[in-house]
Amino acid sequence: MSFAACTSAFEALAPQHNDNGFGMNNEAVHQPIPAEDRAATTASPATDAGADYDIGERRLRRKISNRESARRSRARKQSHLDDVRALAARLRGDRAELAERARAARGQVALVQLANAELRAEADVLKCRLEMATRRALALNQLYNAAAAGLGTFDQTIFSLMV
Repeated sequence: MSFAACTSAFEALAPQHNDNGFGMNNEAVHQPIPAEDRAATTASPATDAGADYDIGERRLRRKISNRESARRSRARKQSHLDDVRALAARLRGDRAELAERARAARGQVALVQLANAELRAEADVLKCRLEMATRRALALNQLYNAAAAGLGTFDQTIFSLMV
């Protein structure tokens, strides 16, 4: 029942007396509204029923719209979740690939370090051999210079170099 219908039913059933509810007699407060003024201020029952129908229809459309919006929101959320899961899987794969590459690189580093150590050892051996060859060359140079200068016999020259 609409508000206007309730108001008119209440006025018809209410006792007519001059008390305004505050203990005062006030005729202006309780004067009934003429029917033509009442029609102008309130909607007719037929229009009121249409308004109730419009309100109900709007509520129904809003409910449907809210449900659709919630469904789209859930779909977006699910899509985002799927994207994040796919990204996580791809990153796990990338991490595994990088870990394998790092392991292979560490193996290569170990091989290079081993080869480097071997080359250093070989360089040390060659350095010692070079120093010995240099000493021999200097000794031979001194021997040839002494022999060329005629400073004595060959045995004397060699003996002087040994001491």
